Amino acid sequence: MVLIREIVRQTLETGYLSLSAEDRLRQLLTDKYDVEDFKAFIHLQQAAVKGQVKQESRELRGSIQTR
Repeated sequence: MVLIREIVRQTLETGYLSLSAEDRLRQLLTDKYDVEDFKAFIHLQQAAVKGQVKQESRELRGSIQTR
């Protein structure tokens, strides 16, 4: 079973959150998860706000708006 913290670790390593990883996180967050996964998710959110992680979904939205 894939854990939230594993997806977060991979995302932080690459600096990029793909659509598939974002979708998987949404799915995992609907189920029970432990405090370590919660902390990892919060860390990912903070990294995204600081610009340390790029989100594919935001890049796609930006390209649609500039057309």
